[in-house]
Amino acid sequence: MFVNFNNLKSSALNARKNKEKILVLTPLKDAEPYLDRYFELLDRTTYPNKLISIAFLVSDSSDGTIESLQAHADQLQSRWTNRFESVRIFKKDFEFDLPNEQRHKYEMQPLRRSVMARSRNWLLTAAMKHDTAWVGWVDVDVVEYPATIFEDLMRADADVVVPNCLLQREDNAFWAYDKNNWKETDRSMEVQKDLSEDFVLLEGYYEFPTYRQLLVDMPTDVSPDYKVELDGVGATFTLVKAHVHREGANFPAFTYKHQVETEGFAKMAKSMGFSVYGLPGYLIYHVQNH
Repeated sequence: MFVNFNNLKSSALNARKNKEKILVLTPLKDAEPYLDRYFELLDRTTYPNKLISIAFLVSDSSDGTIESLQAHADQLQSRWTNRFESVRIFKKDFEFDLPNEQRHKYEMQPLRRSVMARSRNWLLTAAMKHDTAWVGWVDVDVVEYPATIFEDLMRADADVVVPNCLLQREDNAFWAYDKNNWKETDRSMEVQKDLSEDFVLLEGYYEFPTYRQLLVDMPTDVSPDYKVELDGVGATFTLVKAHVHREGANFPAFTYKHQVETEGFAKMAKSMGFSVYGLPGYLIYHVQNH
């Protein structure tokens, strides 16, 4: 087989016309309750299913995540029409068992995020195909986003782009969720001058303020297409031009410029000259985890 990567494009406005393929990647652990909504949302996107492949890495799960994934895949891929290009399930355990009540504790984050980085890298290297033009990192517990999200994010024409992820609440109150999308400030850079190289900065914790400008704190009454340059991203819904990963930007499980995992990926991508943007006026919603 001969592959000419010179012909592989990630175009902002003509992806559908060019039949550019999206690889959706989702690492999972004990995710069975969220899978119905996850597949429902992906199945209703306006980007053609035949150009979308989905891949999962299930790690250290104790529920029926794998069985539920297989059932969903069988149901979707046995249809006469509107099938996804593929649905693949990988399994890799890291022997990491963190009780839910400790999941968001400050002192556990560097280790937890390091394991997540390893999981993302395993999934990325296992699932990337020669004709993948875009990579979409999608959290399983994102519960609402526009059906046009792929085309909308492509239109930003950024190497890495994220929407603004809020918390879904019954009272519809405005509540931030993904605080890993941020921009450095003069003060945040000043703070970092005196830190040891292996110190990991974390957002949203009172134990160590970072003084960064978070995407969730930026005004949202702007056009959904309005974009701002970022220095860190999360992965609730992150669209990446595939060449960014192909050229070596992945998820550091080690400390890179005081970050690991997704924020470390953004730092690495920017070090390599790639553009990283967020859309403060483009809102998606995440469920509350406990």
